[in-house]
Amino acid sequence: MAAAQKNWKVFLEDRAGVAGGIVLILVVLVAAFAPLIADRSMLDVTQNLDQPRYAPPSAEHPLGTDNYGRELWARLVWGARVSLIVGLAATAMSMIIGTIMGMAAGHFSGLFGGLIMRIIDFFLVLPSLLLAIVLSSVLERGVLTIVIAIGITSWAGTARIVRAQTLSAESRLYIERAKVLGAGHWHIIRTHLLPAVMPLVLANTTLTVGSAIIAESTLAFLGLGDTTQQSWGTILKNAMDVSAATSGYWWYILTPGLAIVAVVLAFTLVGRAIEAIANPTLRSR
Repeated sequence: MAAAQKNWKVFLEDRAGVAGGIVLILVVLVAAFAPLIADRSMLDVTQNLDQPRYAPPSAEHPLGTDNYGRELWARLVWGARVSLIVGLAATAMSMIIGTIMGMAAGHFSGLFGGLIMRIIDFFLVLPSLLLAIVLSSVLERGVLTIVIAIGITSWAGTARIVRAQTLSAESRLYIERAKVLGAGHWHIIRTHLLPAVMPLVLANTTLTVGSAIIAESTLAFLGLGDTTQQSWGTILKNAMDVSAATSGYWWYILTPGLAIVAVVLAFTLVGRAIEAIANPTLRSR
C-alpha cells in the first residue's frame, strides 16, 4: 500500500499523464453509458428519414449529420464502445503472448530458446498491417476477428522488451541462488521473473492500446471491419465512400479523426507517466 501511494503521488505530479487519465475516464464513461446518452434508434437509418443529410455543425446538430441524416455525435458515442473494446482486448492478447514468449526466450537457452527467438524475429520483420489485413479477409468479419488479427500481429515488440528485461533479471544474484538451491523453471519464472517484468509490461500496455485503436480504425477504414457495428474507423470508411473530403463535408472526417487522435494521445500520455514510475531514470528527462 505504501508503494502504491508513492507511485500514485508520482503519477499525480505528471500533469500530462493526469490530463490523459481524465480524458480516458470521460471516454470510458461515455462508452459505458452510451444507451443513456444516445438512444440506439438514432443509429437506425429508417428512423432518421426526416433528418437533413450532410447538415454542418450547428446548435441543432452539434457535430453535423452523415449521408443518412444520423447525428455524428451519436455515432461517436456508440463507436467509442467498439474502439475501446478492440483496443483493450487486442492489447491484452498481445501483452499475454508477448510476455510469455519474451520470458521464455530470455530464460531458456539452447535450441528451445533460439527457436523462440527466431519466431519473435519472424513476426518483427513481417508487416503487421499486411498480416492483419490477410487475417481479417480470411476469417469471418466481426469484432472478434479484428481483435485476433491485431493481437497476433502486435506481440513481437513486447516480446523483445520482455526478453531484454528477463535477461537483465537473470543476471541477478537471487536468481542464481534460486537455481543453486534447485528451483525449477516454473518456480523461477513465476516467483522471480514475472514480478521483475510486470512493471515494464504494464507501462508498455497503455502505449500499445493506442496503436491497437489506430489499427482497428485502419482495418475498418479499409472495409474489413464489422459493418453492423459502429466504430470510429467505420465512420471514416463511410465518409470515404461518399467522398466527404472532396465534397466539402469536413465535419464527417474531422469528427472521428479528432476522437481517435484524442484517445490515442491520452493513452500515450498515461503510458509515459506509468513508464516513468516503472523506470525512475526517465523522470528527469
